[in-house]
Amino acid sequence: MDFALSEEQTELQQLARQILEDQTGNEQLREIEAREERFDEKLWSDLGEAGLLGIGIGEACGGLGLGFESLCLLAEEVGRTVAPLPVVPALVSAALPIERFGSDEQKQRLLPGVAAGESLVTAALIEAGAEDPSAPQATAKQDGDAWLLSGEKSCVPFANRAERVLLAARVEGGVALYLLDPRSEGVALQRQEATAGEPQFELLLSSARVEARDLLAGPDEAPAVIDWIVERSTAAVCAMALGVAERSTWMTAEYTAEREQFGVKIATFQAVGQRAANCYIDVQCLRLLTQQAASLLHGERDASDEVTIAKIWAGDVLHRVSHAAQHLHGGIGVDRDYLLFRYCLWAKQLELTLGSSAERLAQLGERIAAEYRA
Repeated sequence: MDFALSEEQTELQQLARQILEDQTGNEQLREIEAREERFDEKLWSDLGEAGLLGIGIGEACGGLGLGFESLCLLAEEVGRTVAPLPVVPALVSAALPIERFGSDEQKQRLLPGVAAGESLVTAALIEAGAEDPSAPQATAKQDGDAWLLSGEKSCVPFANRAERVLLAARVEGGVALYLLDPRSEGVALQRQEATAGEPQFELLLSSARVEARDLLAGPDEAPAVIDWIVERSTAAVCAMALGVAERSTWMTAEYTAEREQFGVKIATFQAVGQRAANCYIDVQCLRLLTQQAASLLHGERDASDEVTIAKIWAGDVLHRVSHAAQHLHGGIGVDRDYLLFRYCLWAKQLELTLGSSAERLAQLGERIAAEYRA
């Protein structure tokens, strides 16, 4: 498999890196963090003007139509700069399935604003105590041509700003997917605290009305669509994790190359060099695994094992690299005047988002064993 980027992807990556790095310096990030909500509206708008928010959106809706693999490059760059932007929940978990499975009316109504950086959509994939997104506890009851939704969703990024929230609910005959207006009557938002400060909300639904035009997938299609969304969201989180881990590694390399102890650069100490080298190897392995998963998903091929393996590695790599970076930096690593603490917070949040690597490894082993027995 050829993992080399195309010329178009290279140019896209360079443009994203230039815009993001220009607006995510230490002082700029501190200014955003001082606000009640950590969201850089100007940066989001600038990415929209540059066409980068429309990477996964078709040209008919104002996007570039470059597909999932290119969208993961943007997620990686956001991870590299820890930019306070909802790239994965908005562009991957919500906009991408609307582009792929939505009606023409839904696409034309919702996606042009997203591509331009003028509006947001997000996804509610998590329920407290519900491990499987395709088996929600939230319910939907038909009321004429509309539905009334009740239940709770947790950790919904930027729900307060979203024009629509994509979510699943149980209906007669199975599960369906809806595009909920969070400002509808019967919807309440409660702010939740995320490790890295990302604005997240608990979505409380009490007979919240969803009109017929906002049904994304009925019981016949919804289970497959949910699996489709979860796989791509997971791979995109791995891409973001790659950016976080790689930048943490390079920050550590730069610091140890300058820091002196006993009159010599600490990078020359064998133990320090070995620790940094292990981080580099971890990052390169995660890159290959993430690229493989993204490439297969881009081609609409089966990638369930590849996504699981990337997920396992991403969680473990984030943990190891973050720990090593803090160890090799010493006390300065937690100084809020230095950038590294943000990367450690995002590493922990992404690790928690991906879930237990040991559990995922056990599930992968069971799946492989079942295939072997068959």
